[in-house]
Amino acid sequence: MKNMNKYENCLLCPRKCGINRSTGQTGVCGVSSEIKVARAALHYWEEPCISGKRGSGAVFFSGCSLHCVFCQNREISDGKAGKVISKERLSDIFMELADKGANNINLVTPGQYIPDIVWAVNDAKSRGMKLPIIYNTSGYENVTELKLLEGIVDAYLPDFKYMDSTLSARYSRAKDYPSVAKQALSEMVRQQPDVVIDDATGLIQKGVIVRQLLLPGHVNDAKDVLKYLYDTYHDHVYISLMSQFTPIALKDYPEINRTVTRREYERLVDYALEIGITNAFIQEGDVAKDSFIPAFDCEGV
Repeated sequence: MKNMNKYENCLLCPRKCGINRSTGQTGVCGVSSEIKVARAALHYWEEPCISGKRGSGAVFFSGCSLHCVFCQNREISDGKAGKVISKERLSDIFMELADKGANNINLVTPGQYIPDIVWAVNDAKSRGMKLPIIYNTSGYENVTELKLLEGIVDAYLPDFKYMDSTLSARYSRAKDYPSVAKQALSEMVRQQPDVVIDDATGLIQKGVIVRQLLLPGHVNDAKDVLKYLYDTYHDHVYISLMSQFTPIALKDYPEINRTVTRREYERLVDYALEIGITNAFIQEGDVAKDSFIPAFDCEGV
């Protein structure tokens, strides 16, 4: 099956809804096969080895297969915001971000467009684009589709949201999230087994950085995630401990309708140190603000 036919009877994500997105129908991801992008601009709020001083060339794709109830980017994750573009335009966007001085090309929630992204990256590279490609994902990915990215993606930036399937079912409607994320991460590490940081610039060139967003009241589950990551991959992956949970429209989920307390986050950081994690990023200050959410106004699209 050719990559471009993957939108017919779409099985790109673990939901495997089977919708024919190439006819304009939308899948669970909320989008058809038409590429929809909500923002393409220099982004300064990623981990230091990604954003650096010049910024990451972040391309925010519309649509998402996970639909977490606490999503900060729901304006685009439901597929409503954004502008439809061609694969040729996507390649041009990569080139333009490179011309603006981006440290890398940061593909944000891109899984629903993998066939076109493979084409666009290869096209940009054929025109001289040499920036590392970062795949920024919820972690809810099909191994079969990730294999298409081998040789395309230089660094993976997945979430590992839950170890408890009860939580993933309640907050992401995906009881299978823990098992799917484990398999996906294994494939990512197979492709990029070690983190490579450029000594001169401090910027990532290859590897895997796993993000763990601490949910209010769920320090123990976050600890279970860290233990799994360290026991399985030791120092081969970096871990980003995130405290930026921002409650937005969560009245139906009162148990998480608040920010993470300083003490909750300190408990998680202390645990990471206790089990031996040293390759980690820690957030400081008050980062649970909607002001950190970018404007999805089609800048650069």
